[in-house]
Amino acid sequence: MSKPLKPIPKFADEAAERAFWESPKNDSTEYVDWSKATLASFPKLRPSTETISLRMPEDLLNTIRNHARKLDVPYQSLIKLWCAEKASELTRNPHSNAGNAKGTR
Repeated sequence: MSKPLKPIPKFADEAAERAFWESPKNDSTEYVDWSKATLASFPKLRPSTETISLRMPEDLLNTIRNHARKLDVPYQSLIKLWCAEKASELTRNPHSNAGNAKGTR
């Protein structure tokens, strides 16, 4: 027979809840019966975005715009795609090319 589940505590805010669940002292199986879990789908959920201002040399921006035109995509979308690809690459292999970015400091 399984142990009774502990009640999930009330949290003051999202940060407190995050800290609780991230703590190695807290095992979610003591609070939730995962055998009864069901798969949830959120088809309309979109990642949150934040607006930034980015200064870059005009010739670099023109090169990106021309390439985006050839691909028939907005240049901002192409920049986001390239940034996402590079971030993914760095996440998979954090030591490759880590010091090769010039002028980023």
